[in-house]
Amino acid sequence: MSNRDPEYLRKANDGTPEYNPVVLKSFRKLQIRTSIYETPPERGSGLRLAIYQAEANWGPGVLARNLERLADAIEKAADHGSQLLVFPELYLSGYTLDPDEAQATSEPASGPAISACQDLASKYGIALLVPYGEKTESGGKTQCFDSIAVIHESGKLLDSYKKTHLYGQQERDNWTPGISDFPVHNIHDFPVGVLNCYECEFPELVRILALKGAKLVVGPTAADSYYRLPDGTRSKVPYPDVAKVVFPAHAWCNNLFFAYANRCGFEERDGEVWHYRGNSIVYGPHGDVMVEAAHEQDTLLIADCVPAYYGMTHPAPNYFYLKDRRPELYGMLTSNDASFLNVTGKDLNEQTDLFSGRYHYGA
Repeated sequence: MSNRDPEYLRKANDGTPEYNPVVLKSFRKLQIRTSIYETPPERGSGLRLAIYQAEANWGPGVLARNLERLADAIEKAADHGSQLLVFPELYLSGYTLDPDEAQATSEPASGPAISACQDLASKYGIALLVPYGEKTESGGKTQCFDSIAVIHESGKLLDSYKKTHLYGQQERDNWTPGISDFPVHNIHDFPVGVLNCYECEFPELVRILALKGAKLVVGPTAADSYYRLPDGTRSKVPYPDVAKVVFPAHAWCNNLFFAYANRCGFEERDGEVWHYRGNSIVYGPHGDVMVEAAHEQDTLLIADCVPAYYGMTHPAPNYFYLKDRRPELYGMLTSNDASFLNVTGKDLNEQTDLFSGRYHYGA
């Protein structure tokens, strides 16, 4: 069974209609949606951002097959004047891996896959965010990371950002958590911050990037509609679409552009099927939707991100969130002790003692 087979709709069993083969085939045709001006932003004034949402390949030969599609996406994005192209989380290797597969498909940042991406970036003059499994060797110890190669438009590798906040048991089984000072990168003379999937849901991380000068934060992701539990069963209810609940607030509170690059379609491992949400989207600094993808559709989103085209979020120009912070009051944010946790292990009810919670980070 291929990942183009409608049988996946029945196997996923998540309420998705069983579309006929013509409709399913149309989902795999690349649709291009834009929010752009007649010409790309002048260098330093903004950035023409492209997001590639697609049903990626998996299984044997996955790196070569996804690299081939990546090259085609780069050419199409460059034809539309894009200056930065972003791919979904673990685009090269696939997301639904077990620990052995994670090891087998990972390679060093200097390996052939990322080197090939650097050559393409240089050829087309386009910066790239390429998520992949990164393998490192230190002191005889091998570690693998859920990483994002940040490649300058010149082809230079600016960073291999290792995911710092892992989600769920599968990621903890497969990957080592990274450590980062959350750099802001100069992409076409525009300040860009990078987060990875679950990290996009942490307001602390977005605020750090905003305080370091980012005007665009981009997050590759592999978000599905239901969570696959460690025993292989699926959660009984879908979880909320964070792209609609959380990210407009990130954009507004930090006066920046925020973009989310997800997969769509299906991926399989050991007979279990993941059905990705396909909620790629770009927000403007006022929390406005600039452009978004249809949930099932392979899509190239393109948006011109120009801060000067937006006013401040508040009518008094000298007063706004970033300037009006009082960091001397925020020590609790970096404390290892907190009091939020319901220590009974039971669901909250009307009799729960809300003052009895305690939690120690790193315990």
